[in-house]
Amino acid sequence: MTDTLAAAILRALAAAPGEGGVSLPRLGKQLGQGASVLMRQLTLMGDAAVGGVAGPGWVRVVQLEDRWLVHLTDAGRAVLEDTQR
Repeated sequence: MTDTLAAAILRALAAAPGEGGVSLPRLGKQLGQGASVLMRQLTLMGDAAVGGVAGPGWVRVVQLEDRWLVHLTDAGRAVLEDTQR
């Protein structure tokens, strides 16, 4: 993984307390990025198919009522651990 924003997102999600995920606005404020920038990056990091190719599944984005939450998946945690070795 060479993308610095992707790495920053993975680190922020790993450092978040609990298993409830991180709200998109909170993640944006923490990283100094707007929601649209984060959503583009998160789409590439999730498991959605872009251009017919499925993403790596490092994150999961869910909407609960009017809140968007971002969760670190086991695959994301594994890639983060690999980069920290």
